[in-house]
Amino acid sequence: MPRTQKNDNFVDKSFTVMADLILKLLPTNRKAKEAFVYYRDGMSAQAEGEYAEALDYYEEALTLEEDTNDRSYILYNMGLIYASNGDHDKALEFYHQAVELNPRLPQALNNIAVIYHFKGEKAKEEGDNDAGEALFDQAADYWVRAIRMAPNNYIEAQNWLKTTGRSQIDVFF
Repeated sequence: MPRTQKNDNFVDKSFTVMADLILKLLPTNRKAKEAFVYYRDGMSAQAEGEYAEALDYYEEALTLEEDTNDRSYILYNMGLIYASNGDHDKALEFYHQAVELNPRLPQALNNIAVIYHFKGEKAKEEGDNDAGEALFDQAADYWVRAIRMAPNNYIEAQNWLKTTGRSQIDVFF
């Protein structure tokens, strides 16, 4: 039984019914539909904090999904799981793969920047100012890219870029 058929709340059941109807009506191939079911089940497991289960579903979805845009979102969600578990290096791998497939994914660019900023702070705390500044510069590069795509988002990042002198322009929007 697919995971989403086990959901008890009204919203999850409604989403599942709607998603199933859309899947039946869309002119997609069987493999794409199956990939979407695994992706949907991965999102459900992830929302419940069942990260190992979610990763299993996402990995299965990746074996079936051929669309690069859809693959990028699967990889992005896998990055979210690793980041939330504190495995920042693994999260970066998945975020970078997602951006490679879909360069117009500002949320992945933002998350990459957040991790580089975090690593920069850690390096500075450990007394390695040069490494910290280099990581901050990397964070700035990714934030600028994300802000250019979504100028009304990432206000804190915009303020950080301005206060640290890393912004290339005063106003992004």
